[in-house]
Order: sequence, then structure tokens, then C-alpha cells
Amino acid sequence: MSGAPLHATEPTAAPRLAQVLDALRLQASPAQRDQLLRYLALLQRWNRVYNLTAVRDPGDMLTLHVADSLALLPALDRRAPHRVLDLGSGGGLPGLVLAIMRPHWQLVLVEAVQKKCAFLRQVAALLQLPQVQVEHARAEQLRLPGVDCIVSRAVAELAELVRISEHLLLPGGAWAVMKGQDPQAELQALGPTLRHHVEPLQVPGLDARRCVVWIEYPASTSHASRIS
Repeated sequence: MSGAPLHATEPTAAPRLAQVLDALRLQASPAQRDQLLRYLALLQRWNRVYNLTAVRDPGDMLTLHVADSLALLPALDRRAPHRVLDLGSGGGLPGLVLAIMRPHWQLVLVEAVQKKCAFLRQVAALLQLPQVQVEHARAEQLRLPGVDCIVSRAVAELAELVRISEHLLLPGGAWAVMKGQDPQAELQALGPTLRHHVEPLQVPGLDARRCVVWIEYPASTSHASRIS
């Protein structure tokens, strides 16, 4: 797409991003900060035509999308994954944000909508993120090498998400599912086979509850005995 320059974000975006990173105690190089701002600008531009997100205000995009995705990073860092799959990546949230911040991770972005895949590929090319792989597919139909962690943001209820993607997760891996309030009804629907716990997330600038639900199989559970 042509038009506004890549940094056509609101003037306060850079200092607000710095505040978010400081609040989350995340280290980011000048190049990574620049990539995050360029991503935000690209999301704004493409959203006008491709309807990538219902959020239109640039300031809200920074808080509700970029800061929200960054808030997941400290929790993911504790697991130190090497290969992460973002299921239902949409506009690249949280997958592209994770790719910018952790260039040594392999990121697989799975999206069923072709126009969103076009956006993901364009951003990965423009921001020079060679470790990003974009797959235009539904999770249940996807076949590729397994991943250490599957992240997801507002895609499906927990049991359905596990059902459609468990074949993509390596033994010992985990799902990290971003939610609003603690989804107790969804957790109960997972059944006794799966272990899970809820970790609160603090999103700088957002006065709303956020959490990540960790889901995994016990180490002794084989693929054959997993839920279908």
C-alpha cells in the first residue's frame, strides 16, 4: 500500500511506548522500538481498507493491541520457548509483537483470512522479520513441525482451541491463551486430563482485567490418550 509514511502514528506514540516498556520492565533496543512504531503505523494504514481490527483510534491501538501483546512477554520469557505459534493471528497480535521483541524465536502466524495473511507477510518483509512464517490455513487442517507454545488472543473457547490445535504442540509444550476475566466455565469444560492455571496480566494504561491461561498435558500423558 502507498500513502502515509511508515511512522504516521500519533506524536505521543513513542513516549507512550517507552512508558509501556518501562512499566513491564522490558528491554528494547532503539531498532526494536522503531519496529514497534512502524508496525503500529502499518496496522493503522491497512486497517482503513482491510478491517484488521475494530479499534480505530491510534492511541487505543497502542494500549489495546501493542501494550496488551507486550504484557504477555514476561510470562512467555519464563518458559523460554524456541518455536511459537500464534493461532488466529489476525493483524499480528500478539505474534508480530513477539517477533519484534524476540528475534531469536521462530514465530508461526496462522490465519484463515487471506487478506490478513497478506498484511502479515507484508509487515514481516518490511520490518525484516525473517523468522516469521505465515500460514493461510485453519488450525485443524494445518500440518507442520511441532511448536513449544501456542499463543492465542480472542480466538475460541479453551476446549475448542485445544481440540483444533493439539496436534501442533510438541510434548511438554503449553498453550498460552489471552483472556479478559478468569474464564472459570471454560476451564471446567477442559476436563480432568489437562492441567491449567490462570496468571493475571497487567497491561499498562488499561483499566481492565487481563490474564493468560496456561494449559498443558501432564508429562506422563501420551498423544494417543489426549482428548479428541
